[in-house]
Amino acid sequence: MPAIRPTKSLQKPENPEILMRLKTATQLIALVLVAPLLAGCLERGRPTVVDTSGDDDAICRANNVAAGSSEYVACRRDRDVLRNNANARADRRQRDLGEYMLNHPDHP
Repeated sequence: MPAIRPTKSLQKPENPEILMRLKTATQLIALVLVAPLLAGCLERGRPTVVDTSGDDDAICRANNVAAGSSEYVACRRDRDVLRNNANARADRRQRDLGEYMLNHPDHP
């Protein structure tokens, strides 16, 4: 019985230049597929910045104050303080949870 040989297209190329191109292409494809997954690591736990100036403006104008008046400026300042306090609380709770998990590995 005659031996069956694979066709030329199924055999490994013997030219080192072709092998190098295939290896480089494979690595490039892998990098392109993994890069979006690693992009999330660049955030470093910071939430994306959301523009809430429109909401703040609408809330402060709902009190029938003119933009630029001292009442309007105080309202916007108060809104900023409230938002910063909420962000600080969320960060503190996340940090506390991480510390608890490190200190109590037996409690899920």
